[in-house]
Amino acid sequence: MFLIIGYVVILLASVGTYAIHGSLAALWVPAEYAAIVGLVVGAFVASNSMKVIKKTVGALPSIFKGSKYTKALYIDLLAMLFEILAKVRKEGLMAIEADVENPESSPIFSKYPDIAGDHHVLDFITDYLRMMVGGNLNTLEIEALMDMEIETHHHEEEVPGHAMAKVADGAPAFGIVVAVMGVVNVMGSVGQPPAVLGKMIGGALVGTFLGILLSYGFVSPISSLLEQKAHEGSKIYQCIKVVLLAAMSGYAPQVAIEFGRKVLFSDVRPSFRELEEELKARKGK
Repeated sequence: MFLIIGYVVILLASVGTYAIHGSLAALWVPAEYAAIVGLVVGAFVASNSMKVIKKTVGALPSIFKGSKYTKALYIDLLAMLFEILAKVRKEGLMAIEADVENPESSPIFSKYPDIAGDHHVLDFITDYLRMMVGGNLNTLEIEALMDMEIETHHHEEEVPGHAMAKVADGAPAFGIVVAVMGVVNVMGSVGQPPAVLGKMIGGALVGTFLGILLSYGFVSPISSLLEQKAHEGSKIYQCIKVVLLAAMSGYAPQVAIEFGRKVLFSDVRPSFRELEEELKARKGK
């Protein structure tokens, strides 16, 4: 939503203000538009693997949606982890073996469809719970493994943002390429009247205008949004990590989820009282 609003403001501030004292028809040079778009798309395809192209194209729709990592989602996550750890503390690690091995049929995971529906998050949780069930753990080694897995996930999620940033970096240069081609065309028509040459030079300069506007006005915001989405997507794994590590270190479930609450971004972090009241309400159901 805000991306569309931003685009409208950009167009009003550039094309709109130009229309006050200039002719919009002068900006309509179809060949320049086709050349810019072709160069940008061609460079994107040429500089990325099929995996990156698919991931980037697949990530683009997400920039038009709000974040799924809301306070409600994190309350569900912390409540679910609390329930699992409370069961472990009460009945022992073997009590969650069936939940870990078959999360789809687990009575605990089924209560939290938003969490269970994200297979990456679900796999992360169950993999480390499986290690807890499997035997003695070296907390430091598990933490290092978690850090590497989170770093790998974050790197993969950053790929679309980086790919679009490269497109944004190259667009102004492609605008210059298109403008130079237009100037070459002008130089070949030096015998034409000044009015004709002026129109041709103006058309050539449209290429530079398009390249810079496309870069900083349209592609760069997309790159920034994709990077923000990547950071949001990594926070949930950090939350799970600190909760499970706290449990492995012997902390009570209530204390362990407090570790997880503390690492959340402030805008989605439930207060201590909010989380406590939510847990009490769910326990009473």
